[in-house]
Amino acid sequence: MTHIHILGIAGTFMGGLAAIAKAAGFKVTGSDLNVYPPMSTQLTALGIDFVQGYGADQLNLKPDMIVVGNALSRGSPVIEAMLDRGMPYTSGPLWLAEEVLHARHVIAVTGTHGKTTTTAMLAWILEHAGLEPGYLVGGVPGNFESSARLGKPPFFVIEADEYDTAFFDKRAKFVHYRPRTAILNNLEYDHADIYPDVASIRRQFNQLLRTVPGSGRLIVNGHDPELALTLSEGCWTPRESFAMGSEAPGDWTARIAEDSAASRFEVHFKGKAVAEIAWSLMGEHNVLNALAAIGAAAQAGVAPERAAQALNLFRGVKRRMEVRGVVGGVTVYDDFAHHPTAIETTLKGLRARVGGQRILAVLEPRSNTMKLGVHREELAPSLKLADKSWFLAPQDLGWDLQGAVSSLGDRVKLAASVDDIVHGLAAEARAGDHVLIMSNGGFGGLHDKLLAALQAR
Repeated sequence: MTHIHILGIAGTFMGGLAAIAKAAGFKVTGSDLNVYPPMSTQLTALGIDFVQGYGADQLNLKPDMIVVGNALSRGSPVIEAMLDRGMPYTSGPLWLAEEVLHARHVIAVTGTHGKTTTTAMLAWILEHAGLEPGYLVGGVPGNFESSARLGKPPFFVIEADEYDTAFFDKRAKFVHYRPRTAILNNLEYDHADIYPDVASIRRQFNQLLRTVPGSGRLIVNGHDPELALTLSEGCWTPRESFAMGSEAPGDWTARIAEDSAASRFEVHFKGKAVAEIAWSLMGEHNVLNALAAIGAAAQAGVAPERAAQALNLFRGVKRRMEVRGVVGGVTVYDDFAHHPTAIETTLKGLRARVGGQRILAVLEPRSNTMKLGVHREELAPSLKLADKSWFLAPQDLGWDLQGAVSSLGDRVKLAASVDDIVHGLAAEARAGDHVLIMSNGGFGGLHDKLLAALQAR
């Protein structure tokens, strides 16, 4: 039995890869700096042994292959020892491509926003149709028990990230996947720690397009100018577009029911109504995600009406407008939004649902791009639909957060700690309010602390 040792095994991608490798018959071990629930529980349940930290002694396990996560870099003891000893190593995306994806019809979901939700939608549509696909989602989908599985041939649905592959391979992860069907959801500037500008990200998308066969299919957001520019620089694959509005210039379009907060809509293909959806999600961004998923599923032979039946039962993804609790009439949400476009889109969806009720937005500037202040000019405009916004203002942020959001006036408040936010919100929130907490991290347990403080009032 081939033994792989995964460095960075507690990450969503690498943890999913570990589960797939185990199901494929590999012996799997791994390590990470911090392995805690739910990932530690998931790994233990799979019978995967792991160690804390990146010490060189773990190489005494003598694995046949070391799979290196992109969080590892030169200078780490385990990396230096691996190189000194001449041990075989590879990246997670390349291992997955060579060991699993090469034999599958890969459906890749790309984009700055919406990848996780769209991947989960698509995997569920194929599952509901009885196709038992393999999948790897960068989150926890509500319709499945885990974030990844090997599944059965031919289909494999993968969240295709544009972040870099490994310390020794600075290409985007998705260039390794060789998809036959690819969703291009949107393209904006992000990952400022990796890419100097949006043009450099476009080049990675162009690299991806070079790998999609002429017999494959692209499902492209017809509203996105950066994607249009990318396609103009080279496209060798037939494509279909999706867009909002039954009169929109797209192959897949939607007509949203009035006063539904985008929770009910009709799906059109080339101007003809083909399905209706009534689901628990909200927001026009999720309608676009659904159109992309339906379009890609059609390439796997799933009829739009069958896809709509699945989406009517779609339970969403954890940390995407997930209701964490309601106390005293105050609803507390957890959302992954951390880019201004995602913040604005999430608020737009919530506003459509709650009408004139108050929305209290809470943000943690945690992502590498946010820490670098790349989008600071767009931050205040992205919050215009919130009645009040709270920020955790870390001492080492490196740019003037107060100045960046000063145009919001007394509708914004900066706090030095999570506890300060908890105390402030617990004093301010009243029945009917919606507290939308947005971060790509755990936010210091703010959600549970706030719910406890509301309960104690």
